[in-house]
Amino acid sequence: MGVKTMLPSYELGFYALVVTCAVVYSGSGIFEASRDSMNRKAFQDGIKPGWHYFGRKMDVADFEWVMWFTSFRNVIIFALSGHVLFGKICSMTVPQHRAVVYMLYGISAVLGSMGLVYLMIILSHCLVLYSVALAKQKWLCYVAGLCCLASFKVEPFSSWQSGFVTGAFDLQDVLFYGGSSFTIMRCMSFALESSERKEGIYSIFDLLKYNFYLPFFFFGPVMTFDQFHAQVSTRELRRKDDEMRNIRIHAILHMGAIIAVDIFFHFFYILTLPSDLKFMNRLSDWSLAGLAYSNLVYDWVKAAVMFGVINTISRLDHLDPPQPPKCITMLYVFAETHFDRGINDWLCKYVYDHIGENHDNIMKELMASIATFAVTTLWLGPCEIVYIWSVANCFGLNFELWVQKFFQQEPFAKLEAKISAAMSRRIRAVFGAVNFWAIVLYNIPALNSLEFALLVTKRLLLTGFPVSTLSIWFITYCGVQLIKERERILAIEEEKGDKAKVE
Repeated sequence: MGVKTMLPSYELGFYALVVTCAVVYSGSGIFEASRDSMNRKAFQDGIKPGWHYFGRKMDVADFEWVMWFTSFRNVIIFALSGHVLFGKICSMTVPQHRAVVYMLYGISAVLGSMGLVYLMIILSHCLVLYSVALAKQKWLCYVAGLCCLASFKVEPFSSWQSGFVTGAFDLQDVLFYGGSSFTIMRCMSFALESSERKEGIYSIFDLLKYNFYLPFFFFGPVMTFDQFHAQVSTRELRRKDDEMRNIRIHAILHMGAIIAVDIFFHFFYILTLPSDLKFMNRLSDWSLAGLAYSNLVYDWVKAAVMFGVINTISRLDHLDPPQPPKCITMLYVFAETHFDRGINDWLCKYVYDHIGENHDNIMKELMASIATFAVTTLWLGPCEIVYIWSVANCFGLNFELWVQKFFQQEPFAKLEAKISAAMSRRIRAVFGAVNFWAIVLYNIPALNSLEFALLVTKRLLLTGFPVSTLSIWFITYCGVQLIKERERILAIEEEKGDKAKVE
């Protein structure tokens, strides 16, 4: 049934009330658990002194978030401020050469932060993949690119390369593997786009301009080469209506999100609490479900802040970067589940859509998803927890298609045609609620721990059955209906916008 199916307003109001009460109730349980466990010895590594005047400590279990706002804060501000300054001067004076200025500044920043040897390692991989691109053979580009990526992700090759970088500082490993991994993905994009070019090949200079654009270099997102090249080659730099206003609004929203997370971590220890499974067993099923859900929401916020700040800088450079990830709160299908939309776009273009084509054939879809998650596993770094995450999400993506194909068969299709559109939406939301929790449980192992994921699964499906299981299922159903309502409104607005453009 269509996405524009409408439900009565009183029914949607009831759903909203149920979800609000459930979130408040679950949140109160997490707050009490955080307050009671603030001084536990088992949590002393994850909870550090914070706002002593409020009598609160802070959850610092996420080293990445702490890194950004302590040891890496000044580096980020200094490097990106310099990029914006030089980029603005160049855009005003010689806009046709702005890509060259971005490249020179990026190379200087990488050289200053990581040293000459690291820069040489990056340049050597760029040269290898450029040489492979000259052959204009896609399969060779894939093989060479994945081998280069494996050299940074698989032992002993990764330790061998990192061993060339002398000296040591807190962020060396993070910058080394971040810059290296994103470099290989960009070089593969360049090689694959060059292979498809009918006349000639892009120059090595184009690859260097693409790879050493500083805002994307260490932490992404990955913008495919064809998009970057087209946007950065534009000589007439014009702002869209209200573009600067939107950039300022997004910058303020990102600052607000940073402050909100800092406040949140002083009252809800969602990352540290799951580390003590004995303490977790004391919590209610509602609190455990809330913790699992909160972990995914936080990871989305972290990704949205990181990519949001970087995207704001790139928009100032007149680029249109990949959008931030879609919030987990708005997801109930595996096909839209990703925390890095740049990598997702890369995988879809060069792997998933290339093999799966129109995604109607079950076998092609299976092969496409297996290939996609195989590349993703290599990208994340092969290890046990990544294997589990990949297999679970690959199964979820394919099972989603299998169920869809099954219910499209004649008996079910005829039955759905006989019932009202509103009832069809309700039935689909029931299955969407199951999918929602499958997404949560399949991603928790990678974001927190396998033990915590197994504990939540056991409590929600076994020991909590039937009361907790069915009640949480119903609340999730209410949430999915609210998501569907938002999708309905957006679809109507999009249709109105398309009609206005035509007129």
